Amino acid sequence: MTDLDVRKKELAKEFLPMLLKSTKWSKIWTGVLVGFILWGLIALVLQIINGHGVTGMRDNVVWGIYIINFIFFVCLSYSGAFISGVLHFFNTPWKNSVSRIIEIVTVVSLIIGPVFILLCIGRLDRLHYLFLYPRIQSPITWDVIAIITDLIGCFIYLYLTFIPDFAILRDNSIGAPRWRKKLYKFLAIGYYDTPKQRKRLHSITRIMSAMIIALAIVAYTVLAWIFSLTLQPGWNSTIFAPYFIVAGLYSGVGVIIIIMYLIRKYLKLEHYIRKVHFIGAGVILLVISLLFGYFTFSEYFARWFSHKTTDANLLDTLFNTYFWEFIFANYIGVLVPIVILFFKRFRTIKSITFAAVIAVLGLWLNRYLIVVPTLETPYIPIQDTRPEFIHYSATWIEWALSFAGIAAFVLFFMLLIRLVPIIPMSGIINYEREKKKNSKPLAQQQLP
Repeated sequence: MTDLDVRKKELAKEFLPMLLKSTKWSKIWTGVLVGFILWGLIALVLQIINGHGVTGMRDNVVWGIYIINFIFFVCLSYSGAFISGVLHFFNTPWKNSVSRIIEIVTVVSLIIGPVFILLCIGRLDRLHYLFLYPRIQSPITWDVIAIITDLIGCFIYLYLTFIPDFAILRDNSIGAPRWRKKLYKFLAIGYYDTPKQRKRLHSITRIMSAMIIALAIVAYTVLAWIFSLTLQPGWNSTIFAPYFIVAGLYSGVGVIIIIMYLIRKYLKLEHYIRKVHFIGAGVILLVISLLFGYFTFSEYFARWFSHKTTDANLLDTLFNTYFWEFIFANYIGVLVPIVILFFKRFRTIKSITFAAVIAVLGLWLNRYLIVVPTLETPYIPIQDTRPEFIHYSATWIEWALSFAGIAAFVLFFMLLIRLVPIIPMSGIINYEREKKKNSKPLAQQQLP
């Protein structure tokens, strides 16, 4: 048995108990998440039976928190794909501790996000017409193509990064159930970490990482065009594409920091997810928060300075009806993370995580302010001027389905980290291999 085989056995012995054993708290959490999902299913049945009248969406505000959740989860997946692609393409040294978190977030959020679009559709029985008779002139068609392409690409990319760990678990799953051993053998597809296989897999993964970066930029740009190619005040903007990309990275880095904190604390992985990773992610969040704040200021300042009637009406709605939401989304949600992350003495693990929570909440609320107030200030007022037909207020049906989506995201994430270790074992081995390869014997080192 070689030293490499011994090291693989040691890593499998370290991480395998995390895959096989369920703690009391994990069972409680699973039960709570399943409860939220069942609550959402009840709400879905009521919405299908009674129609969209049970929601807060009406003639003016035809989109509500469903579309906001869709934008949030899809931007989370695109930002995860972009960050993961960059880490793999440039072979960043500290990627081993966070790469799998990012990859799982990318795929799971890309599964959950499009479901919220289906909740917006009043006639699901006509959904297949979108694929049978697509109109290439419609940005919706572009978005469907982009999401499907990105989903396939992210699945392939995620699987490629899983193969070496499947091979390690296939050969070292002592005490694991028979079905799990068969599953690892099937998913490893004959990978034995030979130099030829390793080189081929590395080349394919590097190519896929470059493709994922391009797909993420293109797909999220198309999503931004769905808004910016309209004449609606608040949406018709030339900077929406880069603005959405920066906002996606803002929320993506924030969610990744939160998940890093939870995994580090509850799975006892302080040795692998260290403070240096939080500081690095915090500095990235600081830079993106400055960019996001700049784009937000430019967007609102241009509308205020233009003195257009439609823009003035939209700003009046924001400052009067949504004043506190506007303050939290565009001031607290941007300035608080900047203040915390700018000063080095504030960059502790807990404070960086707190800044990430504020950033994510502010970003979700920012998306709410982009969608709802704009739809509440149309060019032509509708005939029915009842307040419930002009103003939007989400009902318990929408909130139930929203929390069910979040619960499904967390549950799928938990199931995936029960399939493979959240810290890539193959990444640890490759890092140690490269470190050993680059270290020179004492006789070859230059003395000072």
